[in-house]
Amino acid sequence: MTATIEAGGVTFTVRAPAAAALWLCLFDGEEEHRIAMARDGEGWRVHVAGIGEGTRYGLRAEGEPPFDLAKLLVDPHAIELDRPFAYDPRLAERGADTAALVPRAIVRAPLRTLDLPPLLRAGGLIYEINVRGFTMLHPDVPAAQRGTVAALAHPAVIAHLRKIGVDAVELMPITAWIDERHLPSLGLRNAWGYNPVVPMALDPRLVPGGVRELRETVAALRAAGIGTILDLVFNHTGESDELGPTLSLRGLDDTAYARAPDGTLINDTGTGNTLDFARGWVRALVRDSLRHFVAQAGVDGFRFDLATVMARGPGFAADAPIFAEIAADPLLRDRVMIAEPWDTGPGGYRLGAFPPGWWEWNDRYRDDVRRFWRGDGGAGALATRLSGSSDVFGAERTRGVSFVAAHDGFALADLVSHADRHNHANGEDNRDGHGGEIAWNNGVEGESDDPAVLARRRADARALLATLFATRGTIMLTAGDEFRRSQRGNNNAYAQDNATTWLDWTGRDVALEDFVAELAAARGAVPALRDPALRHDARWYRLDGTPMRGADWDGADGFELRLPELTVRVDRPERRVELRAAPLRR
Repeated sequence: MTATIEAGGVTFTVRAPAAAALWLCLFDGEEEHRIAMARDGEGWRVHVAGIGEGTRYGLRAEGEPPFDLAKLLVDPHAIELDRPFAYDPRLAERGADTAALVPRAIVRAPLRTLDLPPLLRAGGLIYEINVRGFTMLHPDVPAAQRGTVAALAHPAVIAHLRKIGVDAVELMPITAWIDERHLPSLGLRNAWGYNPVVPMALDPRLVPGGVRELRETVAALRAAGIGTILDLVFNHTGESDELGPTLSLRGLDDTAYARAPDGTLINDTGTGNTLDFARGWVRALVRDSLRHFVAQAGVDGFRFDLATVMARGPGFAADAPIFAEIAADPLLRDRVMIAEPWDTGPGGYRLGAFPPGWWEWNDRYRDDVRRFWRGDGGAGALATRLSGSSDVFGAERTRGVSFVAAHDGFALADLVSHADRHNHANGEDNRDGHGGEIAWNNGVEGESDDPAVLARRRADARALLATLFATRGTIMLTAGDEFRRSQRGNNNAYAQDNATTWLDWTGRDVALEDFVAELAAARGAVPALRDPALRHDARWYRLDGTPMRGADWDGADGFELRLPELTVRVDRPERRVELRAAPLRR
């Protein structure tokens, strides 16, 4: 840690090899007291006597550009901040003092180190949660607690998670982030958090109680048999491109960001910058962050946004150093690691290319399942996805995390109600978000009061959900899709911190929720579905009960998958998926 309580005071260290001078800035209210730090190799160090836990501090770096003494900087190893980040143009203006604009880090003594085995194993149900939106409108959660990590430990929330068979929650980013610079002028705020600044500091809006609040919530979930996965962003930071704010790494050592031979920032993330994982100290910062959340909060694993970046140097390598370093770390090697296996750079789509111990979001599952139920996808592709995607992950074991909808894209209810995106509220003339998403509207775009249309949409939603729960290996459901959450056709609602992304608990579709609970119970009764080992004793039949031949797959409207312990029947004309956990005679 950069701020270490010891010997009657606190020792501060920070890495800034090219700086001419480093200043520790201590704050008493808004009054700033600067203390010169001494060079120590590539870093700087100072011990301050007479201070301790609760001290608020920042940093200033002096030197030739890009160093700017006017910029107050946040410690990259900070674990708690006294306020959220808020965008202001002065953060990017050279020479403009930003002490009044930037959060101060808070010195905290570490909690007792936890030594808990991970709760989650392959084959479970992961439940993706937007922490703020999940409980902002929950009637049973106290108003002061809504929208926070602590709310996830409320008995009403845990009861819901257990009802639908959740094995682990995956929390969308809860580390401190800053709004993209175009949002304030539009009157919008980032609702997802995929624009972080420092990797360990929790956002005070979501986790006002700091790491202790996260730790207590993880413990409450664990007591209910539910693991916790953190969705972390290590591919870029909120300092954005050359016109972005100077907040932390940019002001201390901007070699953290990958650059082309001509010196321009590489943008393999679509956000303005890309962290350079070819640098050992960048990887060390990432490992420190992972270790912090395991040791201090007891989390079971991590999902990595645009994870291909982590294996670039600059090109993707399946044997990139970060993988070996995590595998060799005694605190990390048994944790769940989930890759979003793509980024926006050249050769960035790498589904199936991550190391054997890593799980991967399987977007080919999403697309093939949607195409089948839309009516333009083949039964053979669906059968492959249902069985574990052996064409992607090999014939022995699936590593895929199967999903039909996620935070990014249409909500499940919207993908059967909208053929096109409706993102006008984002202020980008409906140009943002995926324009070619596989979706359909059942004859009416958007809301409809036609009973036939509504019945068809409900049947489609049930078919999609039943397909998911009948799929081999690990599956993922986004919070609210079990009761027909809607974003009114917005398939990129990252800037909608409002009722668009806040779950409507009082207006939810309880009948669909009960259906999902039944699916979870049926899946739980068949251990073979949760087993990631692929089966070679499957038998495939046509809907009329006759064995499926090779040519029968062309144009087939469904099939039966038969294993000794279960049958899965997929019937597209009837919009139905049936899972029967009973032995079959052959």
